[in-house]
Amino acid sequence: MRPGGVEGEQPYDPGRGQDGPAEGAAGRGGSYPYGPQGPVGPHARAGGRLPGDAVPDPGLGTTAPAPAGTRGHFRADEESRRRLTARALVRMLPALLIVGGACYDYLTPTNFTAVPFFTAAPLIAAAILSRRGTVLVGVAGLLVVALFRAELDTVDRVDAITEVITVVTVSVLAVVINLVVRRSDERLASAREIAEAAQRAVLPQPAHRIGGLDIAALYEAAQADAFIGGDLYAVQDSPYGVRLVVGDVRGKGMSAVAAVAVVIGSFREAAEQEATLQAVAQRLERALAREGTRRNGLDAFEGFTTAVLAEIPHGLDVVRLVSRGHPPPLLLDADGAVTTLLVREPSLPLGMGDLGMWPDRVEESDFPSGATLLFYTDGLSEARDARGRFFDPARRLSGRSFDDADQLVATVAAEVRRYSGGGTADDMALLAVRRP
Repeated sequence: MRPGGVEGEQPYDPGRGQDGPAEGAAGRGGSYPYGPQGPVGPHARAGGRLPGDAVPDPGLGTTAPAPAGTRGHFRADEESRRRLTARALVRMLPALLIVGGACYDYLTPTNFTAVPFFTAAPLIAAAILSRRGTVLVGVAGLLVVALFRAELDTVDRVDAITEVITVVTVSVLAVVINLVVRRSDERLASAREIAEAAQRAVLPQPAHRIGGLDIAALYEAAQADAFIGGDLYAVQDSPYGVRLVVGDVRGKGMSAVAAVAVVIGSFREAAEQEATLQAVAQRLERALAREGTRRNGLDAFEGFTTAVLAEIPHGLDVVRLVSRGHPPPLLLDADGAVTTLLVREPSLPLGMGDLGMWPDRVEESDFPSGATLLFYTDGLSEARDARGRFFDPARRLSGRSFDDADQLVATVAAEVRRYSGGGTADDMALLAVRRP
């Protein structure tokens, strides 16, 4: 269940109403602007739960407070152990094939052959082991074949010679394949390093402490092995307080990355210079409009960006929000209470100024000591389980406490991966801001 919605309810789409899963505004693949009452209109949530909501299953860990940090760390450690175990079993597979082939050769009549075991072993080793490991597996298979043929005194038979030649040939091919795989891995590693460098340049990781606030951020692309897409976040200390932006650019690919760069660059400049959040939002609007004009229209540039801007003034326990059609942030109190910070009068997403302009409205809410703000993109709230139900971060975080912002972000990311079966259909960005 998503924030502000009813469990099992489909997301609202202006073009399709409430009839089933929506494609989303402007074809954003399930993404949509959030209105003044959240994504479904009248269902405003107070304290992270609606009147009449069913009591969450205690097995989800959402009702009774858990010891700080224990649940998230335990699940992460358990998942890490499972991965290590699976990796160890896979690396043992070539040796298991050699042993299995030897047992088969020993227990079956002379006219039965275990050569398929001894040829499969080096081929599998070529993909998962080093060149030396591949050679050792091939040699081990050859020695086992020769040993059994010598024991049976059939070394000079045609079928025995054929078996030896087969194992030698496949082992040589396995070494060649291993060389090709290793070179491909090196090229892939180089490409990953370049992608990581591009991500750090376009979407740098914020410092852990800015303006007296603890900061934690995480970005996960929906595409496997991708490092950056259309989601964005930035945090900037300014004379007016700590300011931040979290957003989601329509579409994917290099055009979306270019839009991310424009929004973040404009935000960092405007956060230092503009006296109000409304003025910062207008600067972002104008930056996207200029870029769209330079690229000969919005069709050539991703001009649709949902965003939420926040300002945390120095010395005041409040947070000010401006919404441009983005999912509302969550306020997690120290006692485990969760509140969805809805903006009652949001404006159109950035880049849609041609459809209508009206002043941005600032919503001010309490942000007490010990509380944490969680900003996110729709990759979190629109993640689905096997039955198509949406992930509801407000419900799942209610009644829980976390040691710090980093633990909150890591726990939420791990839970949404498990909820959606290992991956999400959209990029996901998380930004947690904690007041010590």
